[in-house]
Order: sequence, then structure tokens, then C-alpha cells
Amino acid sequence: MHRHPLSLGPLVVAVLAVGLARAAGAAEPAPSFDRDVRPILSDTCFQCHGPDGVKRQAGLRLDRRESAIAEAASGARAIVAGDPAASEILARIRSDDPDVVMPPPEAKLGRLDAAQVEILTRWIAAGAEYEPHWSFQAVKAPALPAETPGSGGHPIDRLVAARLAARGMTLAPEADRATLVRRATFDVTGLPPTPEEVRAFVADDAPDAYERLVDRLLASPRYGERMAADWLDVARYADSYGFQVDRDRPVWWWRDWVIDAFNKNLPWDDFVTWQLAGDLLPNATDEQ
Repeated sequence: MHRHPLSLGPLVVAVLAVGLARAAGAAEPAPSFDRDVRPILSDTCFQCHGPDGVKRQAGLRLDRRESAIAEAASGARAIVAGDPAASEILARIRSDDPDVVMPPPEAKLGRLDAAQVEILTRWIAAGAEYEPHWSFQAVKAPALPAETPGSGGHPIDRLVAARLAARGMTLAPEADRATLVRRATFDVTGLPPTPEEVRAFVADDAPDAYERLVDRLLASPRYGERMAADWLDVARYADSYGFQVDRDRPVWWWRDWVIDAFNKNLPWDDFVTWQLAGDLLPNATDEQ
């Protein structure tokens, strides 16, 4: 669980770079199967043409390229890479014949809108390449735009500044130091800074003042509490059952473990493994 907010994740850079290219009016790349196409097919097609062999219709799997581009018994191909006009999937999607149109009316999934059809058309025209799920793909850092005045030189700031410039906008002025210490303290600890902490940061004109501020906040036990709050919400943690007699639910020790895990910067794989299957680890400790 690498936690330093000043570090730049390559995925963040990649996402911002895609937005920058679009905002700048550059030629859009072919739609990504994983980001753009899979959600459409999953919502509207996989119910009948997905991985479930029991519900699959016409022997067609659209979640696998080899099936999607294969010739059917009728001689048609759902997807003809590079040729949208010959792709049966688009003909079916665009059809007004209730006996032909996909998804079929009885599925009650609705018609694909124009934007979705356009994405599928461009994707097929570009070769209909499939991709594994994003979590199995290596993240690649894109090329950064040139530094613009006022961007500060940080990679994220450079991406944001370039995207704003493409829209005729500029970065907002840098916040004053009292605002910076307040924002950072709320973000990292969930609590406001004390008046003494504000005064100390405002008076600290060293080049690394902000970095030292963040390091101090990360070292606070309040950091773990702030980070754990979101995790506990996702897990629906509560100190009582919340219904019927609403009796006590004594699992506070797990709450404290989560807080401590963040404060110790426990590696993410351990953080998840210990919670889901820690009892299956060889010679598991009580903590695991």
C-alpha cells in the first residue's frame, strides 16, 4: 500500500494523457476493448453471447475474439476485423426488424445508443483487437507534454496544464500556505490542523517544507484512521448489528487491525491476503 501522495502512479499519468489527447483535438486512437468496448458488450450482449455456456445462444461468444470472428453456420461473421459493413453484429444492432435486432426486445436491455454504435464501429474498423482485463496489463507511462508556464514541472501538473491550455484555460494560482496545510492535513488525517501547525508551516520557507509536512502527517496515527474509514465503509463495518435488537457486534479488533495495517504501510498483497485467507497461510500468526 504505497501511500505517499507525492508519488506519481503511471496509471494516473496514462489516464490524464488520454484525456489530454482528446481535449487537444488530436486524432483519437482506436477504442480500447477493455475500456470502451467490453462494457458495452457486457451490458448488452454477454447475457446471451458470453461465457455462460448454458445461456449462450447460437454458439456465439463475443467475449472471445476467436469465436466473435469465426464464420457461423449461416456463413455470416459477427465481427469482420477491419470491415464494419460486413460485420453481422452491427447489422443486427442497427436493424429495425424485431426478429433480427440485437439485443432482442424480449431481453429488455434496450437499444444501443448512437455513441455506443459509433464506438463499436470504430473498434471493428481498427481491427477489433481484444485485450485482457486492465488488471492483467502492464501499465506504461506515456510521453509527457512540454512544460508550460506555471505548471511547476510536476508530471501531473504538466498534464493538467496542457489539457487546460487545449481548452483555452490555465491553472488556478497556487494556493496560499495556510490553505495548503489545511488541505493536506484534512486529506491525510481527516482532521483540521491546529493553529500552531498552520503558523509553523506558514513560517517555514524551506524548499522541502511541504514534503516534510506530508511526511509528518503520514507518520501520525490519524493517517491510518483516515485511510481505514473508507475501507471500513466498503466492508460495512459497525459496532452493532443495526437491526432487530441492534445488539453489540464486537469486531473492533478488526477495525484496529485495519488502522494499524495502514499505519505500518503493510504491503497491499498482504493486506488483502491476510483478510481473505490468512488462516490458510502456513504457520499463520494471530495477526494474519
